Amino acid sequence: MDGTKRSNIKIGASVMVVQKQDQRSGKLTEGVVKKILTNSPNHHYGIKVMLENGIVGRVKQIL
Repeated sequence: MDGTKRSNIKIGASVMVVQKQDQRSGKLTEGVVKKILTNSPNHHYGIKVMLENGIVGRVKQIL
C-alpha cells in the first residue's frame, strides 16, 4: 500500500519508515504506528509517523 496517503495509515498498523538520518541510504525501519504526525491528506515523501518505540520517520511501506 501507498505510504503517501494519510487515509491508508491507521494507528496500530505495521509499517516500514525511513528516518531523517537514513534518507540518503534509504535504510528502512519496521515498527507499529503510535501517532500520525502529518496533517495533510497526502505527502509526496511519505506520511510522517511516530512508532511505538519513539522513532519518527516517513512511511515507505504499509505491511
